[in-house]
Amino acid sequence: MAKLVLGPVLRHVNATSATVWVETDTATEVAVVGHSARTFQVGAQHFALVRIEGLEPGTTTEYDVRLDGDLVWPEPDSEFPPCRISTKSDEDLTHRIVFGSCRAAKPQKPAEEDSLGPDALDAYALRMAKQPQNEWPDALLLLGDQVYADEPTSRTKEWLRKRRGGKDPVDEVLSFREYAQLYHESWGDPEIRWLMSTVPTSMIFDDHDIRDDWNTSRPWREQMAATSWWPERIRAGLASYWVYQHLGNLGPDELARDELYAKVVSAGGDVQPMLEEFAEQADAELDGRKSTWWSYRRDYGRVRLLVIDTRCGRILAGDTRRMVSDEEFDWIERNAEGDYDHLVIGSSLPWLMPYAISHGQSINERAAARPGRRGRFAEQVRQIADLEHWPAFRDSFERLSRFLGRIGRGENAPSTICVLSGDVHHSYAAQGHYAEPTESAIVQLTCSPVHNDPPKFFRPVFRLSWWPPMGRLMRRLADRAGVPADPLEWSRLTGPHFGNSIAVLEVDGRRARFRLESATPDGRGLVEVADLGLPPA
Repeated sequence: MAKLVLGPVLRHVNATSATVWVETDTATEVAVVGHSARTFQVGAQHFALVRIEGLEPGTTTEYDVRLDGDLVWPEPDSEFPPCRISTKSDEDLTHRIVFGSCRAAKPQKPAEEDSLGPDALDAYALRMAKQPQNEWPDALLLLGDQVYADEPTSRTKEWLRKRRGGKDPVDEVLSFREYAQLYHESWGDPEIRWLMSTVPTSMIFDDHDIRDDWNTSRPWREQMAATSWWPERIRAGLASYWVYQHLGNLGPDELARDELYAKVVSAGGDVQPMLEEFAEQADAELDGRKSTWWSYRRDYGRVRLLVIDTRCGRILAGDTRRMVSDEEFDWIERNAEGDYDHLVIGSSLPWLMPYAISHGQSINERAAARPGRRGRFAEQVRQIADLEHWPAFRDSFERLSRFLGRIGRGENAPSTICVLSGDVHHSYAAQGHYAEPTESAIVQLTCSPVHNDPPKFFRPVFRLSWWPPMGRLMRRLADRAGVPADPLEWSRLTGPHFGNSIAVLEVDGRRARFRLESATPDGRGLVEVADLGLPPA
């Protein structure tokens, strides 16, 4: 009898269709709500994405999972409510999007002994299970660092040593199977498994999904290429990302057009070599382009979500560094066209940051481009201090700023433009202000971490970086370095907030609210630390 290894994970849901992802221990037929899919094989592992069509708008459908006809989900002793697929009708203008990033796996010991503190997503799931369904979120957006390939837990390190005998990279994953171990560890606990089976989940990677500072610069790529193990690592990392995260980001129509997916499900054998060849091509840069776009679009009624790949899509060769290629940015701009009430940009890396950090990153980009010792020192500073956010890609920062300003002044300007981000291990909200005013409220909403704990010295550093005199000082230094004037100004609305947190963007017609909640010390509850209307009253 086939067994369910991981999942089900409810992925893409619209008014009439849904997809459900699973991993099994052997080849099998997976059935959900009268629809089925045959598993495909990657190495010794098996996966399926079941496409469910013909759902009614505005309805809720409870579901189970069967493998070759045998019921395997829900588990018979589960204390959680039945998982379900809920669709929205066109008349429903309310939406609730939960988001956050940086969720390290929990150790196998009580929450109070967890050195990283309580998991905010666990706490959210526990509370949600007790709430009426009309208070459940419509979407979960995970903005990077779902797994830590370079910082696994102690039990995974021990497993790796037994498996590879201490070969490079020591205490880091290397193969597809080892990446799978991280996902099993991160997504396998009961609270998260139930939550992801019930709330439609979208995802995008950040650096730790592959390795710290992934694609921070051309010198970084050269350093990695010089190792004996990096080629296998990047192939396994992107192949596993395609299977575990990216595939479910695509809707039924996109899946039907996806050539790689068609080859995978029709192969009839092990597709790991095929996926790793694809991953190698996706990592390569050719003439200022990448062969693969991981960015994607989703619509929730009158809410348009564009999730931007800010890692793999970087263009690092040539004179101008870009967060994404010009061709991919054109795609982003085209998909922002339309009539909707709210534009939501999902970016693992923040666009608007504390002024001192923002200016410092733009200064560092210029310094690192210099030849000789000064340029090499600036590059070392970039990697040590993680100076790799939108302001460190100044050309892309300015283009994104101009683009959002145009949308906010357009004929069909949405009520809000919200950039949702994580990565920086503190949470805050900031509002952008343009010289030519916008009709839209344009805000940066950042939530990080969900479950992590950076060194405590980060906290005074981030508080100081928001201090206006420090921002003005760094702006003067930026002027001296030749950094162009900022295309907009911005002001802090709330934060910085620290601790493991989860954020919620709530939409009701053309109104929107941002709420930030932190996990209580016992890990079983959440306390509200910020709640503001957008635009603020």
